[in-house]
Amino acid sequence: MATFALTVNGKTRQIDASPDMPLLWAIREQVGLTGTKFGCGAAHCGACTVHVDGKAVRSCNVSVREATGKRITTIEGLSDRTDHPVQKAWIEIDVPQCGYCQSGQIMSAAALLAEKPSPTDADIDRAMSGNICRCGTYVRIRAAIHRAAQVSKGGA
Repeated sequence: MATFALTVNGKTRQIDASPDMPLLWAIREQVGLTGTKFGCGAAHCGACTVHVDGKAVRSCNVSVREATGKRITTIEGLSDRTDHPVQKAWIEIDVPQCGYCQSGQIMSAAALLAEKPSPTDADIDRAMSGNICRCGTYVRIRAAIHRAAQVSKGGA
């Protein structure tokens, strides 16, 4: 065990953990933010996606040691009032079904739009290919990402 300073959603938090503890468990169990979900534990499903220095990463596959000194953003920190364009589009398009994978999906979509404000269908498919939705809401996810891109550019 060692003490690490993690910057999560703009706040620095001291945690006691093994250096190899997955970031996912530090976020959920030590910091107490449960919006980031455990899915497969092997970085295959994307349910645990968070941003590390603005990039979408699978938090089950990043250690606390690797995350120290970096900016970590979880679904709780994406916006103050659930008003990020992706979150608003998710609600408008009625994307979630069971909802389990949605925080990871939203974090991947937000990272995509930050990097590519006007993605094509192929860009979306490529960026979202690591996020699995067992309910099969992929068509609505793609529509919501296009809608968020439109709104972000000032479109109605």
